[in-house]
Amino acid sequence: MILLAQAAGLFAVTNLDDLVVLALFFAQGAGHRHAARSIAIGQYLGFAAILGVAVAAAFGATFLPEPAVAYLGLLPLALGIRAAVQAWRHRHDDPDSPTTGRAAPRALEVAAVTFANGGDNIGVYVPVLATAGPAGMSGYVLVFLVLVALWIAAGRYFATRPLVARALSRWGHVLLPVVLIGIGVLILAGGR
Repeated sequence: MILLAQAAGLFAVTNLDDLVVLALFFAQGAGHRHAARSIAIGQYLGFAAILGVAVAAAFGATFLPEPAVAYLGLLPLALGIRAAVQAWRHRHDDPDSPTTGRAAPRALEVAAVTFANGGDNIGVYVPVLATAGPAGMSGYVLVFLVLVALWIAAGRYFATRPLVARALSRWGHVLLPVVLIGIGVLILAGGR
């Protein structure tokens, strides 16, 4: 029971920023068929990659030299710039049309942002998993994977609340690039 609470707390603390990004992705996908599925698949792919690297590193494997980790910030930075360019191109489109000029998020885009944004998660998860032992590590991973579903549901919930949905519908096309570019810059700056 203690491990469950520790895993849930660790997940929540390290993924609060991801909840905001998920809500923005769900707002971007509003009105697009299968957008929710693509977002969920992307979130699981990205988080599975985070866990894969963290588990491997907990067993002593390292995939990237420490200075190279900062370059993961290029992924959300590039996606943010792309979203900003799209928002600029469609700035005169009808704002009442939820899908005008906005493409639904793709699973691999969501996965890339999730993984890049999870670099700090890896740094936190590795020592915890390394000291938890095989059974504890399995418990953490299982709890994390269950909580990803809760995070997806919460992101979708927030994006569909009338007040939040109106704000995201009106400002989401601006917020998403700003958040993605900000995440990219923070990751790049954190590696120096």
